[in-house]
Amino acid sequence: MYRYRRWDGTQDPFGDLLPADELVDRFSRDLLDGWGADHALERLLRQGLDGRFEGLEQLRDRIRRLREALAERGRLDPLGDVRERLEAITDLEREALAEDPSEDARMRELELEMLPDSPARQIAELRDHDWASSEAGERFEALLEELRSEMASQAIAGMRDAVESMSEADLAAMKDMMADLNGLLAEHAAGTGPTQAEFEDFMARHGRFFPEQPRTFDELLEVLARRAAAASRFMASLSPEQRAELAALSDELLSDLDLRFQMQQLADGLRAAMPDLGWDQPVPQGEGDPIGLAEGLARIEQGSLLDQLDDALGQDYPGASLADIDREALVAALGDEAGRDLDALRQVEAELERAGVIARSEGRLELTPRGVRKLGERALVTVFERLDADRPGGHDTSTVGGRGEPTGQSRPWRHGDDLRLDLTRTVSNAVRRTGPTRDGVSLTLDDFEIGEMERRTRVATVLLLDMSRSMPLRGHWVHAKRMALALHALISGAYPEDSLDIVGFSDLARRMTPADLAVMDWEPVYGTNMEHAFNLAGRILADQPDASRQVLLVTDGEPTAHLMEGGMPFFQWPPAWETIEKTMKEAMRLARSGVTLNVFMLEESPGLVRFMDHLAKTVGGRVFSTPSSEVGEMIVSDYVRRRG
Repeated sequence: MYRYRRWDGTQDPFGDLLPADELVDRFSRDLLDGWGADHALERLLRQGLDGRFEGLEQLRDRIRRLREALAERGRLDPLGDVRERLEAITDLEREALAEDPSEDARMRELELEMLPDSPARQIAELRDHDWASSEAGERFEALLEELRSEMASQAIAGMRDAVESMSEADLAAMKDMMADLNGLLAEHAAGTGPTQAEFEDFMARHGRFFPEQPRTFDELLEVLARRAAAASRFMASLSPEQRAELAALSDELLSDLDLRFQMQQLADGLRAAMPDLGWDQPVPQGEGDPIGLAEGLARIEQGSLLDQLDDALGQDYPGASLADIDREALVAALGDEAGRDLDALRQVEAELERAGVIARSEGRLELTPRGVRKLGERALVTVFERLDADRPGGHDTSTVGGRGEPTGQSRPWRHGDDLRLDLTRTVSNAVRRTGPTRDGVSLTLDDFEIGEMERRTRVATVLLLDMSRSMPLRGHWVHAKRMALALHALISGAYPEDSLDIVGFSDLARRMTPADLAVMDWEPVYGTNMEHAFNLAGRILADQPDASRQVLLVTDGEPTAHLMEGGMPFFQWPPAWETIEKTMKEAMRLARSGVTLNVFMLEESPGLVRFMDHLAKTVGGRVFSTPSSEVGEMIVSDYVRRRG
C-alpha cells in the first residue's frame, strides 16, 4: 500500500544522508569541470560529500594511519614473555628448595643453576623436574599448555580461544581435525569439492576449533589462510636466532610427528589455495615493549586485514566494486560511522539514477535528458551569478520571457493556448453567467480568458563550437562547454519558441545534442574546419526560413582545414590559401541567405585577428574578443539583451 501527498518542496528522496540537491549539484559541478559521467561519479565516490559522508580517499587515509600506528607499537620478541615466566617459576622453586635441608634439594638447586639460556632447552629439562613447589609446578604445566596452543595457533585461527587447554587429548583431537581438513583442502585443490554437506559434517565434528563458526568452506578457507599467512610473516620478521629458538620450542612442544606432518600439509595447502596474502613478507617493527607470539600474530593478522581494506578502498584493480569492501572489517577498524559512510557510497549511483539524472546502458553510464537539463541549469545559474547586476544583460532567471509584452487585450481561451489567464475577466465571466452566490464562484472552460501578448520574431541559432586540440591545450574547452549548456538551458527554459542547434567541429563538423556535449570531450586531432561547420549550419537554418537566423562561432584559431572532393578533410598549418578561400565562400553563402554571423574569439593571435577582420568586412556580423572564462556571460547576456 502506498500513500501519496502533494509535493511542497521540502521532501528529500535521498533522506538526511544523501540530500538530492547537494548530490546532484556536486555531480553536475564535476561534469561542468570537464569530467565525463563515469569520472564524475568516481570522483564523488572518492571524495564523498562535504558534511554528509566521507569518500573512499578519506576512509583509506584513516586506514593507513591506523596501519602505521599499529606497525609502530612494540617490537617482536616471541619468547621474551616465556623467559620472564620461566624465571619467575624457577625463582619459586628455588625458594621452596632453600627450605629443604636435604642433599637431594641441593642437587635440584644445582640443576636449576645449570639450566641453558634457550627457553626451548629450559622447557625440555624442566619437564622431568621433580618440583618442590607445587605452585611452580602448576605454573609450568599451565605455561606448557599455553605454548602448545600458541604453536598450534600458527596453523589454526583462533586456536588459543577455541580450547581451554592443550592437553595430550586436545592434541590428538586437533590431529584428527587437521587430517580431515587436509582432505577437504585436497578436494578443493582438485576442483571436486567439498560439498556443503561435507563441510557441515566437518563442522559438526570439529566446530569447537573454529569460534568464528564459518558458514561455508570458502569462509573457513579465508579465515585459516589469513592466520597462516600472518604466521609466515611473523616468522619472516624475526632474526635467524629468534626463528631457531621458536622452531626448537615448537619441536619440543609438538613432538608428535604425525601432527607436525598434518600442520605442514595444511600450511602448504592454504598457501596454494590463497597465494595473494603476502606470505613470508616481513613486517616493519617499531620500538617499545616486546610483543610475544600470540599478540604478534594477532597484530600481523590485523595489519593484513587493514592492508586488504586499503586495497579494496583504493578500487584501482580490474573489476573493482564497492561490494568488495568488507563492511564488518571496516566497522571493526574505524567504527559504525565508517560503515554508514560506506552504505551511503554504495547508494550514490542508485540514488542518482532514481533522481533521473543518470542511467546505465550496456554497462556505460549516460546522462538522461533530465540530467542534461540539470547540468544546463547549473551552468546557467553560474553564468548569472557572475554577471554584475549593473552590467547589460543582467537577468532574473525566475522571469520567463519569450512571449513579448502584454497588449492589455484579452480573448477567450482556445485549446492549445498557453494558460496566461486574465483572472479579472475570467472571474467576471463566471459571475455574469451564474450571478452572485454564497458558495463562491464556479468556473467552467467557457469562462477562461487569456491575456494577449505581442508577437515576437522567433530566433533560430546554430552554435559552432571549436573542438580541436588547441581548445583544451589553451584551457578553453571546459569554459566553452559550460557556455553551450547554459545557452541551451536559457533558450529551452526562457525562450521556448526559439531553437538552438549545436555543431561541434575540428577536422570535420557534426551536429550534436546537449546530451552529446555533456559527456563528450575535445577531440585529439588537428584541424579547424570552419568551412564544413558553416556549411552544416546553413543546411540546418535552411529548414527555418520564417525565423530570425543567426550563427554563433566560438573558436581559438583561424581555419586550418577544409573538405576535399570525396569528403575527406585536408589540414595544413599555416593555413593553405584554398582553406581560407573555401571558408570565406561558405560564410558569404550564409550572409546571402540572411543569416547573421557572430564570432567570439578566445585568442588574439595575429592570424586569427586578420582572418576575422576580413570576415567581418566581407559578410558583416560582429566579432568579439573575450577570455574563455567570460565567454558564457558574454554570449548569454548578449542573447538576453537582443531578445529584449
